[in-house]
Amino acid sequence: MDALASSTLGWLYVGVTTLFGVTMLFVAKRSPMEKRNVLVWSLLPMALALLCAATLGAAGGLGVLCATSIISAVYLGARTMLPVGDKAVLITGSDTGFGHALAKYLDNLGFVVFAGVLNKDGPGAEELRQTCSRRLSLLQLDITNATQVKEAYVKVSEKVQNTGLWGVVNNAGVLGLPADGELLPMSMYRQCMEVNFFGAVEVSKTFLPLLRKSQGRLVNICSMAGGIPLPKYAAYGASKAALSMFSGVMRQELSKWGVKVAAIHPSGFRTGILGTSELWDKQEKELLENLPADTRQDYGEDYLLGLKSYLPQLVPHCNTDLSPVLSAILHALLARRPHGLYTPGRGAYIFLCIFCYFPLWFYDFFSSRMPSTESVPRALRTWEAERKHF
Repeated sequence: MDALASSTLGWLYVGVTTLFGVTMLFVAKRSPMEKRNVLVWSLLPMALALLCAATLGAAGGLGVLCATSIISAVYLGARTMLPVGDKAVLITGSDTGFGHALAKYLDNLGFVVFAGVLNKDGPGAEELRQTCSRRLSLLQLDITNATQVKEAYVKVSEKVQNTGLWGVVNNAGVLGLPADGELLPMSMYRQCMEVNFFGAVEVSKTFLPLLRKSQGRLVNICSMAGGIPLPKYAAYGASKAALSMFSGVMRQELSKWGVKVAAIHPSGFRTGILGTSELWDKQEKELLENLPADTRQDYGEDYLLGLKSYLPQLVPHCNTDLSPVLSAILHALLARRPHGLYTPGRGAYIFLCIFCYFPLWFYDFFSSRMPSTESVPRALRTWEAERKHF
């Protein structure tokens, strides 16, 4: 009886091993770009199972094989990439930063790229014309302009009528002048929401019929500031948090159509969104002109005038290598099982974990201990001096 059970387990072990091996070889043949990963993650479970079979018997080896096969299948599902083929992708905000770099990157990989730019005659657009292939098309696309969004839809539809539109990358965004939420003018809140949220929603809703037809991908470039509270980013963070929630809801709703949605939450990278000194001067002037007299008095002129120096001090700490973000977007576009959330860049995932899994007081304490060169509002300095005096 024991011999029969052992023989049955042995044949079952051989059958499972053979089935798993044949399945993985089929996956490797179907995805030549990932062939090495597939073969490595196929051989590993079988080698481990053989070792366990020799030491624990056929039953132990079979259990290990089943467990490791499931782990390998889940891992390979996330790693296996679809071929580029003639896939077409629309990118907003391609004048500078992530959008500009992504347009070049995807064009180089063989994608049909529609690069939406705020200024079709600007230096960013001209550089794309000079450096990219003829597959790339430039679109005049201010995402806050409903007419331009509809015109872009018509042009894209005409060009992809046979192959379809595979992906939309909502990248266009504005940062604004980092400042205390109380100090920011309402116009800054409205601008951030108009560009970072409502514009992305407008583009998504307009192009979703094409994505549903191709069962493609919707990728939204959010921000670390949209997942965790960061001082000085009340307007920007609120707009990106709205986009992040929109991405999550759309991921659930569009799954029945076969459309996959991903949100990218990068940490600090040096892109055009940081702006220029001229833009900072303009935003500082607008901020000062809209402050009530008592608020201005409490914060003090030195504190208010020092806000403009926050971004120049931040720039050296931002990563100039955009490849982690580009790789995350490519995975979201081509992976058979893309993630719903990507956190490329230094510290993005760590901060998110601390905020999500630790008490809020710990996160606040942790963030308050981060290096900062900002001054203290005048009223707080006065109160502190009086407290020490008494």
